[in-house]
Amino acid sequence: MKAVLGDVVVADSPQEDLVKIEGNWYFPPASVKGELLEKSDTPYHCPWKGDCQYFNVRSDTGLIDDLAWSYPKPIPASFERVGHDFTDYVAFGKDIKFVD
Repeated sequence: MKAVLGDVVVADSPQEDLVKIEGNWYFPPASVKGELLEKSDTPYHCPWKGDCQYFNVRSDTGLIDDLAWSYPKPIPASFERVGHDFTDYVAFGKDIKFVD
C-alpha cells in the first residue's frame, strides 16, 4: 500500500506489514521516506498508546503541518491491545490518499 500526498509517495509497504489502529494505517518506519518528514512541536498524549510525535510532511506544494504521527515509546500494554509492536510506525492524516 502506498501513502500518497499530491504526486508524492511518502510511504510504501505491503499491506500485511501495516498495522491498523483505530481506523488509521501505520506504516513500518523503514517504509516511510524520512526526508519528507519534519518533527513537529505539537504535543499529544494518548491514554493507552502513550506520547505521540507529530510530523509535518513535505509535498510538491509545500509543508503540511501535523499530517503524520508515530509513537516512539508506546505504552507496552498497548501492544497486547493492538496485537503488534508499533514502535515508530507512522500514520497519516486525511490529506493522504492510500493506494493499493
